Amino acid sequence: MSILTQHSVFSTMLQDGPFAVDNDPPLAHPFSRETKAWVKTLHDNQLLKTKYRSVRNQIFDLLGVNTFDEILVLIHDKRRRTRAAERAYLLLGNMFGIKGASQEVIRHLHEYARTSDDVISSLRAKVLAPYSAHIETTNEIVTAWDPVELLLALFDERYHKKARFEAKRKLALMGLAGSIDQRERETRIAEKFLNFLAFLNAFVWSPDYKIGDLDIRYLHSTHSAEDFSCTTVDVLSEDEARLVTPAAGEKLTLVKRRRFRDNDVDIPIYVTIRKKEPAAKVLKLLRKNEKNPATAVDDELGLMAVLNSVNDVKRFVRHLTRSAARAESFMTLEDISDTLTGGEYQGSATGSSGKTSMLKFFARTGGMRIEFIIHTNRSYLNYIYQRDVAHDEYEVKRIFDTGVVEFLFPPDIYRLDLQTIRDQQLARFRKRIEEN
Repeated sequence: MSILTQHSVFSTMLQDGPFAVDNDPPLAHPFSRETKAWVKTLHDNQLLKTKYRSVRNQIFDLLGVNTFDEILVLIHDKRRRTRAAERAYLLLGNMFGIKGASQEVIRHLHEYARTSDDVISSLRAKVLAPYSAHIETTNEIVTAWDPVELLLALFDERYHKKARFEAKRKLALMGLAGSIDQRERETRIAEKFLNFLAFLNAFVWSPDYKIGDLDIRYLHSTHSAEDFSCTTVDVLSEDEARLVTPAAGEKLTLVKRRRFRDNDVDIPIYVTIRKKEPAAKVLKLLRKNEKNPATAVDDELGLMAVLNSVNDVKRFVRHLTRSAARAESFMTLEDISDTLTGGEYQGSATGSSGKTSMLKFFARTGGMRIEFIIHTNRSYLNYIYQRDVAHDEYEVKRIFDTGVVEFLFPPDIYRLDLQTIRDQQLARFRKRIEEN
């Protein structure tokens, strides 16, 4: 289900429905023309009526008021506003399972606000970089972290429509960040991540190498003029790479390789270990149209590996399961997808390409469920460079095509032609991939 429909779990955030942020705060007289028009939109929709009551009651409960008129009093009475904030910290601390005094709750709220800002900053830094100035958040909203302050801004006529929308957006993103943090504490994901690294260092990688000791190699590749897929690839040492100046249609790609030992043979492997930043987890919930934090947290642990050949890939997978047994844990492989030797990838994610070649599975071991994505040198280079497969292009497609960009930056507020921007960004990333 799209995040942009009225059946979305985030429908109260949408600018084309009854909860839209308008030019004026939602405090019109009950019998005014504006209020009557708004009530008409709810008249025949029981779901919207229920959502309205739920949102209204949440606002009243958090602020400790019973009517919208009392909200105006809070805006202009600093002493009452301070008391409302202190009460809100207690309520939110208990909701998110934060143990400790109010200062501990405040510390977490600062983190949630920072994560919310990071969501916007991450898009400004890459996918929407040329339009960074257009989507910059109002300074007063960037510096705000107190949920009561942000909530009152929605009803404060001193704030422009854009600022009031950004306050509402920040509250929604902070709520997701809080639920993710709670899930991480409940599942002890940070502890599991450390255990995962310890397992790799103790049982998987070659014992002759110190932690952090990596072999520098370069993949010198040629690419098809038709779709820029990899046609040939050679592994070069540092000295050999210095003698190479890539021509048009060629790439020189750095890989820092570890080794694992199989039957007394050390096999090189390039590895990147994934632990998503909080902002990335929030974006994942938005893309999936989900508020359940398990969607973002429970598959957080992951590893991508690149090996010289399909045979080396098979040896590594077998080495993994044997290593788990030596660590006194059975390892099972789940949800296996293998397109390294042919076939089409059946990815369910919006924007993913069926041309993607890789071995993908989840390994369950040691109380963890870890996602593994394994490439050969050639499939890894296609993952970086091939048209309609490259990860940079995929990032643009999934953030636009899932509706997340429009959700976070609605056109009526930011005045952007998002379809044109999507196409321009895909062309810009493609040009950068092929020319650099």
